[in-house]
Amino acid sequence: MRSHANPELAGPMQAYMRDQFAFLGIKSPARTALVRQFLQENGVPENGELDKTVRVLWVQPEREFQYAALTLLGKTSKTADASRIELVEELITTKSWWDTVDELAGHAVGELFTRFPELIPVHTQRWMASDSMWLQRTALLFQLRYKKRTDAALLFELIRQCADSKEFFIRKAIGWALREYSKTDEAAVRRFVAETALPPLSIREALKYVDRRKPQ
Repeated sequence: MRSHANPELAGPMQAYMRDQFAFLGIKSPARTALVRQFLQENGVPENGELDKTVRVLWVQPEREFQYAALTLLGKTSKTADASRIELVEELITTKSWWDTVDELAGHAVGELFTRFPELIPVHTQRWMASDSMWLQRTALLFQLRYKKRTDAALLFELIRQCADSKEFFIRKAIGWALREYSKTDEAAVRRFVAETALPPLSIREALKYVDRRKPQ
C-alpha cells in the first residue's frame, strides 16, 4: 500500500478527518483493489494469525491500514467465535474516530451480537457505564442494520442512559439510531421522542426521515 501512496491526495484526506490521522492518499476503490489482490494471492489469515495481522495493521500510522484491517475482519465475521468481541473492543478504543468506530459498531459488533446474543447485556451495560464515548456510541449503534430484529426496549433504555450527554458524537448517535428504527416503527420512535427529554440535535436527526416523508 505504501508503494501506491499519493501525497497530493493525502493532505485533503487528512484534513477531512480533522487531522486526526496521517494518510497515504489511497482512495477507497484503489485501496479495495489492493486488499483484494493481496487476499487473492495470500488468502485470509486464519485463527490467531488474523488477530495478529489486524493488530499489526492497526498500529500503523496511516489510516488506510486500519481500513484494511476492517476489511479482514469483515471477511471472517460470520465464522468468528464469541471471543472476537475482545479484539473488536480493543479496536473501538484505539485510534478511535467515527470512521472506524461506526464500521465496527454496525458490522463487527452487530454481527457478533446477532450470533451470540448472550454478549449483549454484559457488554452494552459495561460500555454505557464506561468513560469511553466510543464504547457508548457503539452500544447505541450496533442495531443499525437490525430493522425488525431491533430490540426497541433495549435501544430506548440505552438512549435514556445517555440522553443528557454533552458529547456531540453521542447526541448524533442517538438521533441516527432512532432515525434508522423509525424506518421500521415510526409510531414507536415518535412516541419515544415525545416522551423523552432529548437534545435538540438528537430529535432533529431522529425525525429527519419520517418528517421528510410527510405530505406537504
